[in-house]
Amino acid sequence: MTFVSELQPTSVWHYFDQLLAIPRGSKKEEKARAFVTSVAERLGLDYTVDETGNVIVRKPATGGDGSGSSTILQSHLDMVQEKNSDVEFDFDRDAIRPVLDGEYLKADGTTLGSDNGIGVATMLALMEARDLTHGPLEFLFTIDEETGLTGAGGLDEGLLEGRMLINLDSEEEGVLTIGCAGGADTHLHLAVERSAVPKEHLAIAINVAGLRGGHSGVDIHLQRGNAIKIVARALHAASLAEPVRVASFEGGNAHNAIPREASAVVVFPDAEDIPRVVRETLESELKAARAELGAVDPGMTYSIVDASPPTEALGVSDSRRLLSLVTALPHGVLAMSNEIEGLVETSTNLAVIREREGRVFVLMSSRSSVMSALAALRQRIRSFAYLSGSDLEEKDGYPAWQPDVNSPLLKVVRQVHERIAGEAEVGAVHAGLECGIVGEKYPGMDMISFGPQIEFPHSPDERVKVASVGEFYEVVKAVLEELAGA
Repeated sequence: MTFVSELQPTSVWHYFDQLLAIPRGSKKEEKARAFVTSVAERLGLDYTVDETGNVIVRKPATGGDGSGSSTILQSHLDMVQEKNSDVEFDFDRDAIRPVLDGEYLKADGTTLGSDNGIGVATMLALMEARDLTHGPLEFLFTIDEETGLTGAGGLDEGLLEGRMLINLDSEEEGVLTIGCAGGADTHLHLAVERSAVPKEHLAIAINVAGLRGGHSGVDIHLQRGNAIKIVARALHAASLAEPVRVASFEGGNAHNAIPREASAVVVFPDAEDIPRVVRETLESELKAARAELGAVDPGMTYSIVDASPPTEALGVSDSRRLLSLVTALPHGVLAMSNEIEGLVETSTNLAVIREREGRVFVLMSSRSSVMSALAALRQRIRSFAYLSGSDLEEKDGYPAWQPDVNSPLLKVVRQVHERIAGEAEVGAVHAGLECGIVGEKYPGMDMISFGPQIEFPHSPDERVKVASVGEFYEVVKAVLEELAGA
């Protein structure tokens, strides 16, 4: 245990402190799931683990006659695992190292996991609470939310009894979310051939780092830099000036994280002015990118250093084809909503690039609150794949969650929130929430999402405002008490 258990409210932070030591990357939630079921067993609560690996814990009513419909509370067990390149850390083994930074809690060089660990800890605290009046409760802990919401997608349709769901995966205090974007990933595979590099060739390694990155839904409107796009821009300019060959190009880690770091190695002949032109072109493009991003990504760094020439690299033609593809693929905000001021409607994140066994893999993660616009965006990406000769995998997506301003649950939560924490803003988010999938599986489900203040999720800058957790917890408890008397 660390100092985290001593923060207020201790009932929530005690559980979050334990989560810091439990590996829970997407698709690796076994220990987190075992932790949840062990708490349920200790408290004598009934629980079910479905075939997908989601956990549903049931707690009987403590007020009224207990005959009402259950209220569902929902969070996801997994977290995005990002770290700075200079930090030694093994997410499968090491406990996250918490740091108190003023009024915020963060981690030492890694993601904190407050997304959605605070929601999970809140639900565990509510499972244990004995001083709370509430109706029948169902606690839904889903898996694998961060890599495509596949836990919610595989949720057994007959498991939930309630028809009101409170999702605890929002990240802005004072905001009640009643809608979200849909999304889908596209995988491009570009076949390339390697050949020997002549001994007289030179090599340069390019690295871009220090970008803020962030959540590709929550932070995409901030127009932060994409390290993959920046490296591609510089290399593409160099390839147009001289016959460079790409030996390696890697960047990004997760589909829903804006790439913070990327690196590449290129080779070229040691002849005439070629080395000078290549270096000057790379320097010019990277310097320009850093100046353009100065206001939003002031920490961007880049390096251009001599490297030992590799034995093999892509040919000039394949290198240009690859760099043209990555340069042409869209990234960022593509459309703003015409109905909700300030809401991003459609965006895409060029999230990952890497080469394995003669194929370059590029991952595009796209979102929109208008499903026809999402389909049109994926068609655009498909066109770039065809033009470049890439193979294409279009992954199944998840639906948008359409807002219902007349929701009875919204009315209750707004009234409670105003009484405890002041008037709340109501809106939709560009991020994907599991509510869209649950609502599709359970038609007529009345849903809302809210949470504490969590900033810069999906990056090592992730932090949670400590005081907002206590206020959030009080609102959740008061909502449950209100629903028990409804």
